[in-house]
Amino acid sequence: MSSATATARRGVPALLLAAGLLLAGCGGDAEADAGAGGHDHSGDAPATLAEDDGGYEGLHLADPYQKPEFTLTDSTGAPFDFAAQTADGPTLLFFGYTNCPDICPTTMADVALALRSVDPALAEQTNVVFVTTDPARDTSEVLGEYLGRFDADLPTSFVGLTGDQAQIDQAQLAAGVPQAEADGQQHSAMLLLYGTDGEADVAFNAGNNAKDIAHDLALVAAE
Repeated sequence: MSSATATARRGVPALLLAAGLLLAGCGGDAEADAGAGGHDHSGDAPATLAEDDGGYEGLHLADPYQKPEFTLTDSTGAPFDFAAQTADGPTLLFFGYTNCPDICPTTMADVALALRSVDPALAEQTNVVFVTTDPARDTSEVLGEYLGRFDADLPTSFVGLTGDQAQIDQAQLAAGVPQAEADGQQHSAMLLLYGTDGEADVAFNAGNNAKDIAHDLALVAAE
């Protein structure tokens, strides 16, 4: 999978958030896709980065993304109300699929490394949610096995969510990321970090690493 190539540069005003709004295709080139606009990022105008970094190592969003509301099926086969069941702590949300050769496992590995480096109490409070873009293959059982490779030694369990195609499409729309294409193999590369206020002021892409995630997670938790 090729990565979204645009990386935020501090001090550069109003950059298009191309990094998060690209569809990263496994084994192919990233393609630009219509962004999301408005405060809930459900329109067509591209989102922008803030003129300052806000103290974040990730991408400081000029207009915060709102935590979406959707219910999908978790790796135990139970319904999972995303907004309600992630209300009590910082939340990292990513859309991808288990057969992805690099961006998805790299992102999950970076999240796991970040959680190992922060205060254990913060790691325990943090919600990590992986929503499949390939529901035809990513069953609850498949997601559970896949995410277990990353969270086995952590005080928090990664949540894998699946559903039918219409539900997955709606979840992406609600989150403000472009809908995946090519049977889910071409999808957003953006990892969103929500605070307990239900807003994501920062996001990450392939230009960020575990240290960036850990730094911003601690910052968001302290707000």
